[in-house]
Parts: sequence; structure tokens; C-alpha cells
Amino acid sequence: MRRFSWFNATSLTFGFAFLYLPMLMLVIYSFNESRLVTVWAGFSTKWYGELMQNEAFLGAAWVTIKVAFWSSTLATILGTMAAYIMVRSGRFRGRGLFSGMIYAPLVMPEVITGLSLLLFFIAVDVNRGILTIILAHTTFAMCYVSVVVTSRLVSFDNSLEEAALDLGCTPFDAFRSVTLPIILPAVISGWLLAFTLSLDDFVIATFTSGPSSTTLPIKIFSAVRLGVTPEINALSTIMI
Repeated sequence: MRRFSWFNATSLTFGFAFLYLPMLMLVIYSFNESRLVTVWAGFSTKWYGELMQNEAFLGAAWVTIKVAFWSSTLATILGTMAAYIMVRSGRFRGRGLFSGMIYAPLVMPEVITGLSLLLFFIAVDVNRGILTIILAHTTFAMCYVSVVVTSRLVSFDNSLEEAALDLGCTPFDAFRSVTLPIILPAVISGWLLAFTLSLDDFVIATFTSGPSSTTLPIKIFSAVRLGVTPEINALSTIMI
């Protein structure tokens, strides 16, 4: 048994405090009676009530949820298909290029991704709005889904699918009845990861959004530039 180390315990405590203390303070001050976020004036939930009446924040939240749902769904479908092709097709000509294109957004700066998508939408004469944000988020979230699903497919026992084929199943029926239920936890995990990434994205959405499609991170950033208010603390607490 390893002996207790004060150094390790102290380092771990400071690490957790550095990560979570700011979020804890944000949650506490979201219940502050005072409008000044640095002065505690008593417990109150009135800022949550005012937040529910703020149409600008509610509208941005609805846009964000729609974008996150559809982009994560598309990213899950495309990412799962890409992972299946990469694992099951073995070696084929252009595999390296295909793999690089799938995983490029993982290492590419978001500014570059957002700018390139902006130039693409301008070139094809597409008005920026909810659709362009969905397509942009699908582009970078798909690679995360592909990584998650690939890790599950690599450890999948192919003999199960081969047995289904021997018993008369078509390839599609074998995938639907055997493969998909087994990899479903990874698919769901990929969807949740893509949903969270879309919900949190600011940089790419800034490049690809239009005047009537402001997402919540963009709205919060615009509001914070004028000063942090208890409403923003309340909204951030709900998001956490």
C-alpha cells in the first residue's frame, strides 16, 4: 500500500480548487440579491426570474439548442459511417488521405476552421444563418464521433456479424441487429460529446452565424463586454 503523501494531496487540492472554485463562485453569486456581482447582499432567486423574461437570452438559447441537436445528430450519423468504413474496409487506396481529412479538425485551430467555412459559404453564395452553423458544427464534431465509435469497433468481435450472415441475414440486417446494439453506447457517447461541443462553441459560430442566428455563447460574450450581471451568472449556472 502506498503511503499518504501531503505533497500529492496538496497538489490535488490546489488543482481542483483552481478548476472548480471559479465555477462555484459563479453559482453562489447567481443567487446574490445585489446587482453588483462583487458585493454579497443576501440570498435571492430574482435574477433567475428576470432571466426567464429576457427574450434575447431565451431566443439565443433556443437557437443554440436547435443547432446543437441537429449538428450532433448529423455528426453522429456521418462519424459512425466514417468509423465503420475505416475499420471494416481494411487497406484501400486513399485511406491515409481519407483518415487525415476526417481527423484534421482535431488539430486544426478553430479560427482557421471558422474562416475557411466562412469563405466557402461566401463562395457558394449561401446566406449565413442557423443552417450554416449546423453545417459548420457538423464538420468539426464529426471527427470526435468518429474517434469514439472507432475505438469501440476496433474491439468488436467480427465473428458475431459473420454468424448473423451465415444464418441468412443481409449485411444491413446484420449491422442493424448485431453490430449497432453493441456499439450503441459509443454512438450515444459520441452524440453527447458532439452536442456539448456545439453547445459550447463560440469561435466557429462567430464566423458562420448571421444577424438572426445568434447563439448563446455569442450572446453571453456580447453582454459580458458591457459588464458581468447576475443574469449572466444565472444563465451560466443553468448551463453548468
